[in-house]
Amino acid sequence: MFPVLQIGSLSIQTSGLILVLGLWLGLTLAERLAPRSRVNSDILSTLALIAIITGIIGARLSYAAQSPQAFLDKPLSLLSLRPNMLDPLGGAVIASIATLIYGNRKKLALWPTLDALTPLLASLGIALGLAHLASGDAYGTPTTLSWGVFLWGTQRHPSQIYETLAGSLTLWLVWPRTESTPEVEGKTFGQFAALSAGASLIIHGFRGDSTIVAYGLRLEQIIAWAILAVSLWWLGRFYTESED
Repeated sequence: MFPVLQIGSLSIQTSGLILVLGLWLGLTLAERLAPRSRVNSDILSTLALIAIITGIIGARLSYAAQSPQAFLDKPLSLLSLRPNMLDPLGGAVIASIATLIYGNRKKLALWPTLDALTPLLASLGIALGLAHLASGDAYGTPTTLSWGVFLWGTQRHPSQIYETLAGSLTLWLVWPRTESTPEVEGKTFGQFAALSAGASLIIHGFRGDSTIVAYGLRLEQIIAWAILAVSLWWLGRFYTESED
């Protein structure tokens, strides 16, 4: 693991730097895909930046509200780039509200916008896996397999690498193979949601930090099952309509 990048006297959180690079790559790909989804690339970039900024601020404030002791002694740590000091759910809620307000003002259609944002979301999945690998977070369960990594005192599944590979495969599968305008709005995003949920189901089976709720069931897998079911139902509508 490589949590800190030291450049002379400057120390940079490697995970934060990876996430910034992932955002840059994702925005670049989203802007390229925007015209195909009939979405203005400039408006899409502004929407994405609003989501990123409000999401990070919301995630940090939500984490601080739940763990105030982590910031009472060092208030400036609120500005830290460490991704393990963020509450993803709180950030997602705040970002969703902010983007809905902006999207409504700009009269953005929901499904074409989500289709155009799919490369950004997939790129963030890749960056998150690499950031976890750098920091040692999202660690795997103990294993004796030859490709295990030594972390936190034992040999573990490289769940961070699984996460990165899953994100890369998802991006490759949802990326359009032609430049023509898609016939069905929302299909690209639906495919991304289904693939991501399926990957989460598998990966969390190897995670050592998942939340166990009852009878060995993991909270993250229950959520993934729900997202997968809704996504497959949504995608099923497209194939049913195409047969009619």
